[in-house]
Parts: sequence; structure tokens; C-alpha cells
Amino acid sequence: MAEIRLPRYLVTHMYAADPRAHVFEGKIYVYPSHDIDAGIPENDDGDHFAMVDYHVLSLEDVTGEVTDHGVALRLEDVPWAAKQLWSNDVAYKNGTYYMYFPAKDHDGVFRIGVATSSSPAGPFTPRPEPMKRAFSIDPAVFEDDDGTHYMYFGGIWGGQLQRWEKGTYDPTVPPEPSGDRPALGPRVARLADDMLELAEEPREIQILDPSGEPIKADDHDRRFFEAAWMHKYQGTYYLSYSTGDTHKLVYATGDNPYGPFTYRGVILTPVVGWTTHHSIVEYKGKWYLFYHDSTLSGGKTPLRSAKVTELHYRPDGSIVTLDGMTGLPLEE
Repeated sequence: MAEIRLPRYLVTHMYAADPRAHVFEGKIYVYPSHDIDAGIPENDDGDHFAMVDYHVLSLEDVTGEVTDHGVALRLEDVPWAAKQLWSNDVAYKNGTYYMYFPAKDHDGVFRIGVATSSSPAGPFTPRPEPMKRAFSIDPAVFEDDDGTHYMYFGGIWGGQLQRWEKGTYDPTVPPEPSGDRPALGPRVARLADDMLELAEEPREIQILDPSGEPIKADDHDRRFFEAAWMHKYQGTYYLSYSTGDTHKLVYATGDNPYGPFTYRGVILTPVVGWTTHHSIVEYKGKWYLFYHDSTLSGGKTPLRSAKVTELHYRPDGSIVTLDGMTGLPLEE
């Protein structure tokens, strides 16, 4: 059997995108979305991403065998959801695993739901109603050193975050702000002790440029689009996210989970395919980036495949940029 080296695809028997990775029970568990060819024309609202279930993947070594634990949650089992099971994430507390997932409700509005399981592999049982104060897409849950859990969420354009800017849903709002006004930031809120609701009103995260000024709406190379992820390295909080139409994964750093965060640079240059979405996890003393591209589908945007590669930090805590085409560092 040929040696498997990084970067690598996790699975090839299905299309698995938006990989959110965590270490549970001594293994890496990956929670991807499950891409299918729904036969829907591509548009800026992402209607062609019409996923209907989630699988769970696990691996004990990043170059070893990957186990597909099968379907963990189905759209048809979520009473409030009508379509589009987009990127999810999972957290653990007191013997229970909590899956947070977005879906459009029967009015076409993205909400975030919760499902629970006694196993990181699922299956997960959904609650009958979505979370009360959460909205938009791409929930990601970060557990801080003191055991507090925070949820990060939001995405503009088809993710609808811009429609919630004034606190209530407004379908007439343009896909994103423009000009010199500050770009929209992702939302963050502490989770309640029972992990089923938000413990506070969501706050908008401010992302600043190195001079201390807010990233502007027209700065598409650095502004937030979707896929917020939080990790901590040597005491510093790293907020990473996708820039969307400029096809980069970038990051900003701060000294607390709420921000503000200062833009630091690019993690991953554009991959094959329109979208880019990721997670970052430490495992056995090394750091890894989980991401996806559309190479295996011949570049078809809605058919993406999850990958993993090693992530490297410089002595000052900055992240070495990876080439999206190769998954390898652009510098030594």
C-alpha cells in the first residue's frame, strides 16, 4: 500500500465539504457537509448547495484510515427545516455531543438548530425548534480554557447575515454593504450552560486592519464573508474566515473571544472551485488545516471534497501561507 502523505483527501466515495474538525475521545472527528448534484443552476444565493444530510468521519492518524460513520442527521428528521443543511459543527459537554447546524425554515430564512447524541459519531436527534437568537449560517463552537463555549456564526450574500443587521430579518437588504463603511462582521455569543440556546444577545465582531481601522466593505481581499472559525495558539485567539468572492482563507488575532481582532494575513490561497471553508485543530503536537476543493469533481462548484494538510506557525505566531493548489507552504 502506497504511503499517504499530506495534503490528502479524506474520502472519495462521496463529496464532503466544509470540514469542521475536533478531537474527541482521542481521535479526530470531522463534521462535513454532504454535497450532492441537486440539478439546480448556480446562483449567488447558493441554491445549488441543496444538501439533505450529514455524515461523520473519524481518523486516528491524519495519514491513516478514515472511517465514515454514515448518516448522522437527515433533513427530513428536522421538523422546522425545509432545505439546505449547510456547514455544521459539534461541541461536547457533560457526556453529550451537540451538533449545531443551519437550514432554511419553511419561510426561506436560515436558522440554526441543535441536535444531540451520546456519541461523537452520532446519530444526532434534533430539537423540534431552532435556537431562539441564532440566525444565518456556519455555526462554529469554540471551547475556551475555562470550559466556556462560544458560538461564532454568519455569512453574507446567500447566508443572509446582512438581512439581520438591524436586529430583525429584512429580505430587501442588498447582499452586502459597499463603499467605505465597515464590513459586516460575524456574530459571537456565549452558549448557555445547557448548550441548547445562546446565553446572551449575539455581538458583531469587529475586524481591524493593522492600523486599527475597521476593515472596509469594499476590501474584498480581507473582509469577512463566511466560515468563521476560532482557535487558540499560545494564548492568542485566532479568528479565521473565508473572503468569499476573492476565494481566500484569512485570519485575524485578538486577546479575547469577542474581539476586536486585527487582520494578520492569508492562511490559504484560492483552491479549485468557488468556495473555501475550513477548520484548524491541534492533534498529537501538530496543527492541521482541514479545507476542501472541487478538483475531484472536475471543478464543479457544488461538488467539493474535504482535505487535510499541516499548518505551520512562525516564531512570532503568524501563520505560514499555504498554496491552495498544492496545500503546501509558499515559503519554508
